[in-house]
Amino acid sequence: MAADKLISSGGPWESVVGYSRATVTGPFVHVAGTTATVDGKLQHEGDAYGQTKVAFGIIEKALAQAGHSLQDIIRIRIYLANESDMDGAGKANGELFSEIRPALTMLAGLRFINPQMLVEIEVDSYKQ
Repeated sequence: MAADKLISSGGPWESVVGYSRATVTGPFVHVAGTTATVDGKLQHEGDAYGQTKVAFGIIEKALAQAGHSLQDIIRIRIYLANESDMDGAGKANGELFSEIRPALTMLAGLRFINPQMLVEIEVDSYKQ
C-alpha cells in the first residue's frame, strides 16, 4: 500500500537516497529517523539533550504538515551513539512526553553517518 501523502523536509538526501521526512497513511503518520541537523549543520555538538530537543522540533514540524501534533505520537524510537547519552535524551523525552507516555524504545551503541550525531529519533502518530 502506498502512502496517502509524502512530507518532505527539503533535504538534499531525500531524492538521492529515496525517502520522505514523513509519510501519511490513513490516520497514521510515520516520521523517518530525524537528527538535530538544521540547514545542513548539526546543532548542539556533544550534547545529547540539546540534539534530542532539536530533533523533536523537526519532528513536530513534519507532524504539523499532516495535521498531527506531539500529542498524537503513539511510538518513539530513540537511537543513541553512546550509552552515556541515555540520561540526556531520556530527560528531553520526558519533558515532552511525561503526560502522553507513548511506547518508547531506546537503543545505544550505534554509528551514524556523521560521527558528531549522538541522537536519531523516529516516531509514529495516530489521529482519528
